[in-house]
Amino acid sequence: MKRTSLLTLSALLLASLFLVPVASAQDWAKERLEKSPRHREWVSIKHDGRSVETFIAYPESRDKRPVVIVIHEIFGMTDWVQELADEAAEAGYIAVAPDLLSGMAPNGGRSKDLQQNQATEAVSKLAPDQITADLNAVSDYALKLPSANGKLFVEGFCWGGGQTFRFATNRGDLSAAFSFYGPPPEKDAMTRIKAPVYGFYAGNDARIGAMIPDAIANMKAAGKTYDPVTYDGATHGFMRAGEAPDASDANKKARADSWVRLKTILAK
Repeated sequence: MKRTSLLTLSALLLASLFLVPVASAQDWAKERLEKSPRHREWVSIKHDGRSVETFIAYPESRDKRPVVIVIHEIFGMTDWVQELADEAAEAGYIAVAPDLLSGMAPNGGRSKDLQQNQATEAVSKLAPDQITADLNAVSDYALKLPSANGKLFVEGFCWGGGQTFRFATNRGDLSAAFSFYGPPPEKDAMTRIKAPVYGFYAGNDARIGAMIPDAIANMKAAGKTYDPVTYDGATHGFMRAGEAPDASDANKKARADSWVRLKTILAK
């Protein structure tokens, strides 16, 4: 084969890596979700001229249960986010995961209609006020579900972890917020927080880790409850990476320990 042909083939293969949909790298998550016995559904939650496509996973319970809002990573609504929501339902909670890219893809599409690089760029450009309005509408909807008991929690990952911490500054009826390796909000905004905030961070993630000392000091100065835990050896995104087939031991342990901590706090 000629050198030019080899170069052309290499270029095509490289380009194809950037044309793979977000979900394609998470077939393992999709397979686990498909085996779930729990009821799952998509609903359209409308507000202010928008429709937020939202995934809901229900626990198998005889009693009314708390709601956990699940905020996706910067990659948008992926199979892993849905699978993680189902895990929350398995633990006994109504897991409600909005696709915050609803209407942001071509022809009014959402995350599933975007390639990974497109989804990342679109999430990065979402307006804070729109995010807050979407999360408020989804929370209000979820609290009115017949099987909900009135308690509201929020958890988010990566970009969603930062949005979780920020949502706590805007939503007064949260029972608790669980921020997984996301940046904290501005110091002045922390004064509006009413719920306790629990942080889950990776030891090998200086980009986020460097922000935690100031967050601790600022939350303390504001008289707020903030309890961060850092998992040694783990990397950013360990809740997803720790479940993947090629997971490192440190990420597996961080994920397992985080689940134990999360379920313990939720059960209080």
